[in-house]
Amino acid sequence: MNPVLMYTTGYCPYCSRAEMLLKQRGVAEIEKIRIDVDTDQRAVMMERTGRRTVPQIYIGDTHVGGFDDLSALDREGKLVPLLNGQAI
Repeated sequence: MNPVLMYTTGYCPYCSRAEMLLKQRGVAEIEKIRIDVDTDQRAVMMERTGRRTVPQIYIGDTHVGGFDDLSALDREGKLVPLLNGQAI
């Protein structure tokens, strides 16, 4: 299974929903980077993604985006294949 990385903050309902969806799809471990605790990581996140909001989710090397993007990927049937290492 591809590794999952999520930029997040301490209180973020969309981050919680993203984590719940990922766990429902079989993800056991999510690497979380708290941009509210490590402010240097906020700049890294913005440089990598071009976005300012959380969550920002990577599955393997693929930037998925935020919760809405993750949810859309799931509805299209592309999330599980991506988690399993298939190209989308």
